[in-house]
Amino acid sequence: MKDLSRRSFILSGGAALTAHLAKADATPASLTAGQIVDRIRTQVGIPWRAQTVDQIVAGDESTPVHGIATTMMATLDVVERAAAAGKNMIVTHETPFYLHQDHTEDIKDDPTLKYKLEFIRKHNMAIFHFHDHWHARKPDGIATGMMQQLGWEKNVDPDNPKQFTFSGEPLAHFCRDMQSKLKDRAIRVVGDPHMPVKRVLASWGFVGRMPGISLFARPDVDVFIAGETREWELVEYVRDSITAGNKKALILLGHVVSEQGGMIYCADWLRSFITEVPIEFVPTREPFWTPDHPVEI
Repeated sequence: MKDLSRRSFILSGGAALTAHLAKADATPASLTAGQIVDRIRTQVGIPWRAQTVDQIVAGDESTPVHGIATTMMATLDVVERAAAAGKNMIVTHETPFYLHQDHTEDIKDDPTLKYKLEFIRKHNMAIFHFHDHWHARKPDGIATGMMQQLGWEKNVDPDNPKQFTFSGEPLAHFCRDMQSKLKDRAIRVVGDPHMPVKRVLASWGFVGRMPGISLFARPDVDVFIAGETREWELVEYVRDSITAGNKKALILLGHVVSEQGGMIYCADWLRSFITEVPIEFVPTREPFWTPDHPVEI
């Protein structure tokens, strides 16, 4: 009986060990930042460019990822909130380092940059700059997200996600509706407030003198929307065009607000092929406020 009991104990112990090992083998290893980028490259639907800003610009591709945050711009505030929420990989549309190409050599000793980099290092984070291919995707990921955030699905041109048709509501009312939907504190408008809005073209984010002038001047465009531009270039052209008799308008939303919806959509898109870790959109706070409505940053 003693031998039988001893044998049963050994067998049951071996079975428990086998079950434990099998369970361990069934548990998937943590995804790394590099593996997530590889999935993005596979899923974005266009060939990956040889020259691009779309790369890991902080942290390391071998970083084990516990959660992903998407955002419009990885400001220090966003980085801190993402870390507090347990998200140690950030997919950001715009650079975290104050220059589109992410170069920091000229400010390498700046205390603000050093503080930000040290925070990222301490919290074992990785930041992926996702700009070129999100715009180049068919359809443009930013344009799709902005259309959804504004609720303009019924107004969009089926061949161009940045072009819309409306019924002719006054410009001032149209802008108030946009401001409400986007929670835009500092929207700016050039044009007659009573002008009917029918044909709208958007250039989300920054637009320069060109192609800004050619887009604004198109005969099939009443209202041109952008995030930001140089005031002494495109804005001055717009004012002269209106003075010359053209019934047109320009709406400037601010860069962050004008592309934020695209990164809300990006979080949904990532969830369709990354299921191992939680994914959350972390909004970039609008930097501007007006004196009649001061806001603490």
